[in-house]
Amino acid sequence: MKKQRIKRLVLSAMLLAVGIVLPMLTSQIKEIGDTLLPMHIPVLLCGFICSASYGGAVGFLLPFIRSFIFSMPPLYPNAVWMALELMTYGAVSGIVYSKTRRKYLSLILAMLSGRIVWGIAKAVLLGIAGKSFGLAAFITGGFVDALLGIVIQLILIPLIVKAYERVNK
Repeated sequence: MKKQRIKRLVLSAMLLAVGIVLPMLTSQIKEIGDTLLPMHIPVLLCGFICSASYGGAVGFLLPFIRSFIFSMPPLYPNAVWMALELMTYGAVSGIVYSKTRRKYLSLILAMLSGRIVWGIAKAVLLGIAGKSFGLAAFITGGFVDALLGIVIQLILIPLIVKAYERVNK
């Protein structure tokens, strides 16, 4: 059991490091990052591979660590709503996958849950600042602008999880 916990901790740390570095491929350009969603991939993988608690923790920490190191995303409010969103991705993917062992169901439910949390958190944080975040902005930011990233996740995540499980049998 201790060996399994250490393995999960090391894998989580590795996926956290990937999440720190992967957005550099987008050259820190917000619009490209919003489209390709590079921080989502390692967080979702962590939920699938390590567990909901590790995935949630990595998802929550990742935006804050990137904000402190690179000032991207901006700490407030962006890193806050991203931390809640990514925590949800990691936790939900891990919970649903551990119960069902169905990759696509787990991934889709995690993606929908994360986007809902992101939308609520963004609406609240922007509302505090006296700005609005309506349904049209939610649909555009959460789905339309992110479509390429969503497709990449739907293709890449199940393939990586399958390969990982095959190697670790």
